[in-house]
Amino acid sequence: MIRLLALRELRSLFSMPSTWFVLAVLQFIFAWFFLARLDAFLELQPQLSQVANAPGATASIAAPLFNVIALLLMMLVPMFTMRLIAEERRNQTLTLLLSSPLSGAQIVLGKFAGLMLFLMVLMATTPVMLYTLQLGTPLDNGLLWSNVLGLVLLGACYAALGLYISALTSQPIIAAIGALAVLLGLWLADIGSSAPDSPWHQLSPLNHFQNFNYGLLDSGDAAYFVLFSTVFLLLAMKRLNNNRVYG
Repeated sequence: MIRLLALRELRSLFSMPSTWFVLAVLQFIFAWFFLARLDAFLELQPQLSQVANAPGATASIAAPLFNVIALLLMMLVPMFTMRLIAEERRNQTLTLLLSSPLSGAQIVLGKFAGLMLFLMVLMATTPVMLYTLQLGTPLDNGLLWSNVLGLVLLGACYAALGLYISALTSQPIIAAIGALAVLLGLWLADIGSSAPDSPWHQLSPLNHFQNFNYGLLDSGDAAYFVLFSTVFLLLAMKRLNNNRVYG
């Protein structure tokens, strides 16, 4: 049932013209930034060739590109999570969904899985684009796939938070603004904290993505992403179960 609900959400996302517009704009931004970084790397190549242990194409092009995508996801994901439950509530179809044999956990996990499939389709073009660099230079596969893994975990955090906030309201716009406000607040608190041991650094998803961006697979960062996503998914399940009990 979770798989069927996930495929339903995926079909729903791809049936909206706005989704294709956003995908087209994002691919343009990714390609433009990729070409800009490639051009800068080629201009610096004569100087880099004279430096010992100079950064390669992966560190100079791929890592900054993934950093940009991480920031864009923070603004993009709330646009897709806002409708997951809030629109069902506004259209009065949530009652039908809750009266079905599906449990609250199945509904939440199905919608979450559908959105994650969509986000992975969105992210899939990036490594494909970056692997074209292998035609002219070797790539650091470890650094590249560390960024891909970090981006998927980061997207899961954003999706779980957005899904929970979508479960709190019947207005998709309010759900989008609420999720974006929380994510921006965590990010701004992180970059605004000068103390290296500030707790705000530990609360920000983007801060934990940085180790993946550098090619460092830290179990603490992975545990943070899993815990962050799990907490908000459980809160969303609890919210739906309350709706089922109290109407």
